[in-house]
Amino acid sequence: MADQEEKKGKKEKPTKAEGEPKAAKAPKEAKAKSDGGKPDGGEKGKKPAKADKAEKSAEAAEAPPEPKGPPRLRIEFDQVVRKKLSEQFGYKNPMQVPMIDKVVINMGIGEAVADRKKVESAASDLALISGQKPVITKSRKAISTYKLRENQPIGCKVTLRKARMFEFIDRLINIALPRVRDFRGLNPKSFDGRGNYSLGLKEHIVFPEIDYDKAAEIWGMDITVCTTARTDDEARALLTAFNFPFRQ
Repeated sequence: MADQEEKKGKKEKPTKAEGEPKAAKAPKEAKAKSDGGKPDGGEKGKKPAKADKAEKSAEAAEAPPEPKGPPRLRIEFDQVVRKKLSEQFGYKNPMQVPMIDKVVINMGIGEAVADRKKVESAASDLALISGQKPVITKSRKAISTYKLRENQPIGCKVTLRKARMFEFIDRLINIALPRVRDFRGLNPKSFDGRGNYSLGLKEHIVFPEIDYDKAAEIWGMDITVCTTARTDDEARALLTAFNFPFRQ
């Protein structure tokens, strides 16, 4: 019996020894929980995340604040122009009042036949003027007299709508046209019969976005203002309400 009790005592001693390392492992588990349950190698993945947050915060600080609210001409149309045209033409429904639908700006670069880089420089200038990336236009067919090939870049254009359209018209009327050399007013007969008006500028440097000293060359541009008016008289009254300087 004594031998059996000695054997049991020997067996109980290792059980106590086995319990001791478990208590020693508890601090490691606490560290793992404090680290988010990730191994030591997970610290490497944290550094790029912190760098990305720092870069994003720096970019947000450098980026200019976006304009809030509708453009000035849009507010003027809703409060003043719409009522004025309704009284002038007797519209019964406010939805009948014509409004500007879009503005199309086109730049034809004939010199791009010899040098394609001129189209790219003109497109970059047009992007600064309009605030929107332009589309590079290509030739439809080959003309040997002008050394023109099919699908060759020959110009660029951009179509503006809504907020960008009103902002461009505001800058065109109040800043660009007064800077045109020997400006005597817009031609009041340049309507196409369906309420669309077209005008041309010989120098694109009249816009303040273009730096005259850094401009490589001077390009001309065609501007078409498309409206929802059915007749030229309605379109002329609409553009006159927006202070387009028509020639008297």
